[in-house]
Amino acid sequence: MLALIGPTRLSYSHAVNVERVRDAYASVADLYIELFGTSQQVHADDLAFIGRHLSIQPGKVLDVGCGPGHITGYLRSLGADATGIDMVPEFIAHARAAHPHGRYQLGSMTSLDVEDDSIAGILAWFSLIHLPPQDLDGVLAEFRRVMTPAGTLVVGFFDGDEVGAFDHKVVTAYRWPADEISERLARAGFTEVERQHRPSDGTHRPYAAIAAALGQR
Repeated sequence: MLALIGPTRLSYSHAVNVERVRDAYASVADLYIELFGTSQQVHADDLAFIGRHLSIQPGKVLDVGCGPGHITGYLRSLGADATGIDMVPEFIAHARAAHPHGRYQLGSMTSLDVEDDSIAGILAWFSLIHLPPQDLDGVLAEFRRVMTPAGTLVVGFFDGDEVGAFDHKVVTAYRWPADEISERLARAGFTEVERQHRPSDGTHRPYAAIAAALGQR
C-alpha cells in the first residue's frame, strides 16, 4: 500500500489522490487481508529476495506501505528490527492484532517521522505503485534522508516496457521499466545490487524487484 503522503509536501490535487487511494484500500481491507495477509501467500522467491537484503541489516528497518503487516512480521522472524508503516487504519489495526509483538504505525511516505541517517533498511514492496511518476524522485529522496550511509532499499513494482498507468483492481496504479526504476534510484544516490523479474503467468502481471545500496555521502 501507499503510505500516507504528508500534506505539507503535496498540492491539493495530490492530497485528494492520496485520500482516494487510502479510501479505496480501506473499502476492500477485509478481502485484501484474506487474499494477501500472510507471508505464506507471498512467493517464496520474493521472501528470499527480501530476506537476504534486509534481514542482515544491523539497525532499524522500515516496511513502508506494510499493508496487513505480514512481511514486517516475516522480517522480524528473521531477526530484523522491523517496523511497519501504512496509511490505511484497517491494515494497521489488523497488523497489530496479528503480530502483537511487532511495531506498526500510521505514517507518511514523504515525511517519515524518523531522524536523518537512522534507518538501516527500507522495504517498499509494491507501495510505490499508486504514486504519480512525477512524485517518485521526492519519495526516494526522503528514503535517502533517513537511511544510514550503508543502508539498503528493496522495492517491488509492476514491470512494463514504459511508464504508464493501468486499471489496478483497487485503484489506478503505474507500471515501470526496471531500468527506469534503477535510473531513478541512481539519481537518489542508490546503487543497484540485485534485480529479480517474474513474467506474467496469466493470472498475475509481470513484476520486478530491485535491491539497491546507499553509498557514502
